[in-house]
Amino acid sequence: MKRVKVVVVGAGVVGLSTAVCVAETLPHCSVTVIAEKFSPDTTGDGAAGILLPREFPDIPLERQRRWFKESFDHLLAIADSPQASDAGVYLSSGYHIFKEIPCDKKPFWSEFVFGFRYMTDREMKRFPNHKFGQAFTTLKCECLSYLPWLEKRLRAVGGQIIREKVTDLHKLALNYDAIMNCSGLGSRFLVNDEEVYPVRGQMLKVSAPWLKNFIRDGDGNTYIYPGIRYVSIGGTRQANDWRLEVDEEDSEGILERCCRLEPSLRAAQVMGEWVGLRPSRANPRVERQYLHVQGRQVPLVHNHGHGSCGVTLSWGTALDALELLRQSLFEKPPQARL
Repeated sequence: MKRVKVVVVGAGVVGLSTAVCVAETLPHCSVTVIAEKFSPDTTGDGAAGILLPREFPDIPLERQRRWFKESFDHLLAIADSPQASDAGVYLSSGYHIFKEIPCDKKPFWSEFVFGFRYMTDREMKRFPNHKFGQAFTTLKCECLSYLPWLEKRLRAVGGQIIREKVTDLHKLALNYDAIMNCSGLGSRFLVNDEEVYPVRGQMLKVSAPWLKNFIRDGDGNTYIYPGIRYVSIGGTRQANDWRLEVDEEDSEGILERCCRLEPSLRAAQVMGEWVGLRPSRANPRVERQYLHVQGRQVPLVHNHGHGSCGVTLSWGTALDALELLRQSLFEKPPQARL
């Protein structure tokens, strides 16, 4: 069978997961990743990387469950392997607390994490401003380790990596048989997807090695995530805010809110600050279309718009994107409209 040249645009956690999925599953495909930025300069590199999904309004719940389960199972297998340390993947336990009792006290993902339960009255006394809590063990995936590990995994099966800014998919289609668009926020410009928008996130890295359990406020604006190198505390969710500079007022607010949840943080040393733009969308876009180029129909598979769920859903949506590509390679493409 003739080698099929597949290009993946984007080298964040979604792009590299997609590239590895294709390269490892379809040996007749040669896979190239092209991106302007690679680790440690992607949005994912600063993300806390805790696996905790949210519900998207227009995607069937069964599909969302599958995305999360497949991602969780894939990363759990890594966490249970000798590769765990190199990949930066491990189990993390903690508390998800709410100021008001949520409508859905037992969310769809609760059956996939470990030990999900409601917090006891005694546990809730630690958080007097909150009325309800969930305790569970999930996974944490630190992209500073995980992305270089995925790159290595891709190269091991013959994948190529090119650092270059892609500005025109039609030009790219001249040299490839299929395109996987995992360009995140770049999709706003690359494929004119105006539904993609930035949600600015700012966080602090602090040294607090005594903290072992995560704490997350249900509103998503305040969180404490202990990691291997430092504790990530945050955060902000500022929609349509493109600023990449650190905002000192935001940093002060983050410190104050997190110290209210965990007073011992007042003794922690701030090691650094980080700002990233989450590539958000009302619903992630995992679908296929075709580009018409010089009489050819080139499959274009989109996999972007995960927002704060990039790590959480990365392997599940990559498997969906892989299936869309596989169908494209074995189906007759639709006739181009004249």
